[in-house]
Amino acid sequence: MQDETITSKSSSVFEPLKFSTTIGADFNATLKKRVRAYFKDNNISKYANANMKIKTVFMVTLYFAPYILMMSGVFTNLWLIAMCWALMGFGMAGIGMSVIHDANHGAYSKNDKVNYFLGRLVNLVGAYAPTWKIQHNVLHHTYTNIQHFDEDVDPPVPIIRFTPHDKYKPIHRFQFLYAWFFYSLMTVSWVTIKDWQSLFRYKKMGLTRNENEKFRALFVELLVSKVIYYTYMIVLPILFLDIPWWGILLLFLLKQLIAGFTLAVVFILAHVVPETAFPQPTSDNKMENSWAIHQLQTTSNFGPKSRIFQWFIGGLNYQVEHHLFPNICHVHYRKLSKIVKETAHEFGLPYYSEPTFMSAVRSHSKMLYNLGKPTMKA
Repeated sequence: MQDETITSKSSSVFEPLKFSTTIGADFNATLKKRVRAYFKDNNISKYANANMKIKTVFMVTLYFAPYILMMSGVFTNLWLIAMCWALMGFGMAGIGMSVIHDANHGAYSKNDKVNYFLGRLVNLVGAYAPTWKIQHNVLHHTYTNIQHFDEDVDPPVPIIRFTPHDKYKPIHRFQFLYAWFFYSLMTVSWVTIKDWQSLFRYKKMGLTRNENEKFRALFVELLVSKVIYYTYMIVLPILFLDIPWWGILLLFLLKQLIAGFTLAVVFILAHVVPETAFPQPTSDNKMENSWAIHQLQTTSNFGPKSRIFQWFIGGLNYQVEHHLFPNICHVHYRKLSKIVKETAHEFGLPYYSEPTFMSAVRSHSKMLYNLGKPTMKA
């Protein structure tokens, strides 16, 4: 679990934000003790196991094999090439959820170099590791569901309302219908402008210092990574595939829409549902509860019984366990979920979970509908 004293975002600067160190202290200590005992008693590592390594090879292959097949001329039929781009979209999402997510949390390996190398795979699929880590590891995991602090619940466009604290607009009453389209644009934003915007914003906030690199080095790395990505993903296909340039751009967009929709839906189902809370700090920058209780109140699992679903999405249907123990590899979450659930109930704390993926989709749709009403306010 994270340290209880952390920083929060207010406008463009960071100020201290403190979670209670007394409320829920017994729960926190008991849960940590039981999780440590699980790994010790079973003589297993909290890092990646053989299954995780097989999954890593599978996801990387799912992304790069279709590219090699079409670029080498093995596939020349337009429909087969389109299928390759679609598979790359799923591979991109798979790498994001099942490989780089654990690596950038330091949960893949006890070797920091392995985590660094695998975490940088996100650069090869169009995003940028340092800004991703700040948004996800620092902001999302620290300030889960806190408006203007957790960027994951800051709407991607003004016509979407994710929290009851967001200003209501009449168009929001239709968001349960149109929001899904904007989810698919998530990676389009990543590979174009978001990383640049984030890098400069985080510099202003003082967060790029967490990378222990000078801003100029980060800027150069981002520039080089984008050039490499656009070269192999757009320029080379235009040069070597017998498809018009606009056709390549459409196929590239297809890949992004598939990856973006998959990633956005998986992450949003865990936090924007009727059960989860959207707490706000007090005027003196304090939160009501401890960090651990805050995670239970703002996070929900979904589809815990589906082994295949869990395997593909990197255990992110066990978001409660992931938020409480982000430094533990996701392959262990299913077993840990029993410990977390029993401990939470023992201390009278919530443990939210939807039985299936589709029930979570319905729950999120209901939340979008509720937030589309002017009466849905904080």
